[in-house]
Amino acid sequence: MNNAKALPSYLLQRYQGWKATGYAENQTWYRRLAAEGQRPRAMVISCCDSRVHVTSIFGADQGEFFIHRNIANLVPPYEPDGKQHGTSAAVEYAVNALKVAHLIVLGHSSCGGVAGCIQMCQGKAPELEGQDSFVGRWMDLLRPKYEKVENVEDPAEQQLQLERQAVMTSLENLMTFPWIKEKVEDGTLSLHGLWTDIGEGSLEYYDAKSGEFEPV
Repeated sequence: MNNAKALPSYLLQRYQGWKATGYAENQTWYRRLAAEGQRPRAMVISCCDSRVHVTSIFGADQGEFFIHRNIANLVPPYEPDGKQHGTSAAVEYAVNALKVAHLIVLGHSSCGGVAGCIQMCQGKAPELEGQDSFVGRWMDLLRPKYEKVENVEDPAEQQLQLERQAVMTSLENLMTFPWIKEKVEDGTLSLHGLWTDIGEGSLEYYDAKSGEFEPV
């Protein structure tokens, strides 16, 4: 592999700063994590968006969360077809190997993946329609929910509503995994849907009783 290069200097400097401070001050904890393995209580499925910082939102330390990130925080339905499924593999490991107690889906404002889905559904993103578009085929997971928001006239409100539908899609698809359904029903695993406004720093949760997202 001849194309890999050394780290950019700014990243190297940041690493050296962390090693000299953050790591040095917590060396015992890091070594304990390495020796004893991870025991996270929760898995968080969030978007790849660089503005969504899960550990900062919850003030989490190393070892607290098992985090999986993908475009638009989507979980596909259970599909044991023998092919590669990165998100499903992460969920399987978290639930069956790490035995997390909570599965959290975290959506967010101004999601580029959701915006792309809207453009695709409106026929304005031909580049996402081809079979060679990984983003387009991934956003097909959300595409059926567009009919729930297609009559919303305000573009910002339409985007917000589809972002919440992305969270709902993932929660629904998680329940198609038989071992998740079993654990949810016997009370050893709980599912949670959240949405955060990046600019405001606010957080909302899905309330199953009201069927709405409510402020935390």
